[in-house]
Amino acid sequence: MTVERTLRGLAGFFVMISLLLAHYHSAYWLWFTGLVGLNLFQSAFTNWCPAMTLLQKMGVRSCEAPPPQR
Repeated sequence: MTVERTLRGLAGFFVMISLLLAHYHSAYWLWFTGLVGLNLFQSAFTNWCPAMTLLQKMGVRSCEAPPPQR
């Protein structure tokens, strides 16, 4: 799994969870959905996201990097 695919999965997970929380708990959770969308929008232009940095530090490889040699 690459950083890019993991990031998309994480964003989708956050959106789904916040929609469920908005439906069953409080509509204020939709602000979280908006923040996730805003972060995705800015990362499309800057190619940077805080979650990408965290995932790379956790050892998830980037699709731009060559696979590790053995």
